[in-house]
Amino acid sequence: MSVTQAASDEVLIARIAQGDRLAMQVLYGRHHVRVYRFGLRLVRDEQVAEDLISEVFLDVWRQAGKFEGRSAVSTWLLAITRFKALSALRRRKDLELDDEAANAIEDSSDDPETAVQKKDTSEALRECLTSLSPEHREIVDLVYYHEKSVEEVAEIVGIPENTVKTRLFYARKKLAELLKAAGVERGWP
Repeated sequence: MSVTQAASDEVLIARIAQGDRLAMQVLYGRHHVRVYRFGLRLVRDEQVAEDLISEVFLDVWRQAGKFEGRSAVSTWLLAITRFKALSALRRRKDLELDDEAANAIEDSSDDPETAVQKKDTSEALRECLTSLSPEHREIVDLVYYHEKSVEEVAEIVGIPENTVKTRLFYARKKLAELLKAAGVERGWP
C-alpha cells in the first residue's frame, strides 16, 4: 500500500466520523475484498464471511471517530475482522472449507501440465496449512496472504512481536516438513 493511499484512508476515516457516506463507499470499495478474503480464511464459510463484511464496515461507520491512527486503516480493519470472525466461530463450531470455489480458479497463462502441477501443489499446500495449529495458520495467513509486517500482525492478533516471530518460525518449519512429506519440492512450477 502506498503512503498516499494510507494517508487518504486516514482522511476517509476522518470524513466517515463526520457522517460522510461517500467516504464510506470509497473505503468500502477499497478494502471490502481484503476483509472478505481474510474473514473467509478464518471462518471458512462464504455466507459468514459475507456477513462479516457488513459487520466490520458497520463498526467502522459507528466507530470511525474513535480511530486513533496508531496503525494503518487496513490493519485496523483486519483487527476488527479477526475479532468478528472469532466471535462467529465461537457461535458456530461446525464450519467446513469450501474448496470448490478455490479449485475453479485457473491461471489461463499456463499450459495444462503446469496448471495441473500448480493445482496439485496448491492442494497439497492448502492441506498442509490446515494441518498447522490455528495460531500458526493465522500468522502465516496475515504475513503471506495479507502482506502484513510482524508489527502489524502483533497488533491485529494482540500478542508481542517476538511471539509473532516465534510462531512464524515454527509455522514455516512445520509447513516445510509437511510439504516434504507430501512430496512437494520447494518452488512453484
